[in-house]
Amino acid sequence: MPIKIHHVSNKGAKVGKIGENEASNYLEQLGYQILFRNWRNGKDEIDIVALHNNWVVFVEVKARTSQAFGEPWQAVNQRKQTAMIRAAEAYIAQNAVENNVRFDIVSVMVSPDSDVYIEIIENAFCL
Repeated sequence: MPIKIHHVSNKGAKVGKIGENEASNYLEQLGYQILFRNWRNGKDEIDIVALHNNWVVFVEVKARTSQAFGEPWQAVNQRKQTAMIRAAEAYIAQNAVENNVRFDIVSVMVSPDSDVYIEIIENAFCL
C-alpha cells in the first residue's frame, strides 16, 4: 500500500527525476545506504544501488502522475528485469560483491495536487 510522504514543490521537474530523488531520500530515511545512482554497464542501467542490512539492493524506480496505465511498478516487465539482472551481474563481478543481493522496485506516484506517494516492493524478482 503506497504511503504519502509529502508534497513536492517543484512540479515542473520531470516526473522520473522527481521519482528518483524521492525514492533515494525515502530509502535513506529507512536506513539504506545509497552507493550509486544511475549505475550503468553498457546500455543497461540500475537506478539505485544501495546497501541495506548487509544486502546489496538493486532498485528500479518507476514514477507516474496517473494510474491510466496501471501502477508504476507494473511497468517493470520481463525485458526490464532481464536488463537489470544483466547490469547487476556486471556490478557483482566488477565489485567482487559477496553480500546477498536482491531486486526492489520503488513505485512513486505524484498526484495532480503534487502529493508524493511511495511504495517499496522488496524482492520484486530474483537473480
